[in-house]
Amino acid sequence: MKVITEKAKGRPPRRFLWIVGVAAVILAAGGLFWRWGTPPPRAAAQPPTVPVTVAMVARRDVPILLQGLGTVQASNTIAIRSQIDGKLQSVDFIEGQEVHKGDTLAVIDPRAQRAALDQVVAKRAQDQALSSAAQKDLERFKTLVLKNAETQQNVDSQQAKVDQLKATIDGDQAAIENAQTQLSYTTITAPIDGRVGFRQVDAGNIVHANDQNPLTVLTQVRPVVATFTLPQKDLADVRAAMLRGTVPVVAFDQDNIRQLAAGELLLVDNQIDQATSTLRLKAKFANTDDRLWPGEFVHLRVQVDTRAGAVTIPPVALQRGPQGYYAWVVKTDNTVEQRPIEASQVNDEVAIVTKGLAPDERVVVNGQYRLQAGSRVDAKTDLAANAPDNRS
Repeated sequence: MKVITEKAKGRPPRRFLWIVGVAAVILAAGGLFWRWGTPPPRAAAQPPTVPVTVAMVARRDVPILLQGLGTVQASNTIAIRSQIDGKLQSVDFIEGQEVHKGDTLAVIDPRAQRAALDQVVAKRAQDQALSSAAQKDLERFKTLVLKNAETQQNVDSQQAKVDQLKATIDGDQAAIENAQTQLSYTTITAPIDGRVGFRQVDAGNIVHANDQNPLTVLTQVRPVVATFTLPQKDLADVRAAMLRGTVPVVAFDQDNIRQLAAGELLLVDNQIDQATSTLRLKAKFANTDDRLWPGEFVHLRVQVDTRAGAVTIPPVALQRGPQGYYAWVVKTDNTVEQRPIEASQVNDEVAIVTKGLAPDERVVVNGQYRLQAGSRVDAKTDLAANAPDNRS
């Protein structure tokens, strides 16, 4: 027993060696796992590409337009009335009909006026006969006075009678002309070319010269005029354009979308309305296709100038910041920059840039709210962005 105890003291126990071996295996396995199982470090994530719609900066001639709201008026509006009293014998027009100058619109019973004309014609014939007899007596008196068979006093009296009958004949002639005029009033004709409205009196009624309601209303719609207003600040531009020559005016419908007619500025009113600080203008349109109608509300665009070779962009590309206007410009590497510009919007379709952009540059017109300086973009033009997607 003593020998065994001493031998055991010379080496470590087996359990200790087994524990050391297991620990070494675990450490070796952990080292291998750390070396081969840890993923490699990832590269820095790239910001996503922003899809945007762009438009090209273009140089073109831009008309400078002033816009106002107005109403269409007939160039002539005539209330057709009777000028004499009588029975309306016939109405010779169809409501809404287009008539020409001289066309018969209505007829009033002419018998009374014709009888009055015959009467004054007969009266003139009677007075002419008396005048002829008095003239012959005057000639005889003049012959007798040369033979001292008649007094000069009788000759003078006969001369006065002849002159009186001549004056009576002149009065008869005036009466005839008046009767002819009254007879002509029995046929009511169109004084101008135009279009008649509603018939307000039917045949068979008695009409009078002082009736309040006309037979109908005749309007001339070729040409027509449109009256409208502009702010007082536009007066100088309008006057300058009129001094250069004809000022074009285009009429659009009340939605300001569809063009109705093209004409020219006729006049500017001779005073400004101080209550509204506006000036009234009148434009004239040939209206050969009757697209403008009296009483219609229209939008008028007055071209006061043309800006030749202006640098233009769509108005949606304009962005307003604390320092004024700016635009997002797409550079050649498809990144964007925020560029301050000087611009003015002319209308809903175009804005003129006076500083900050050059022709053929690309500006963002849709998708600006997602952009930051240096953002990379997927740029599409207006046509490409609006094209239908045929992928299925």
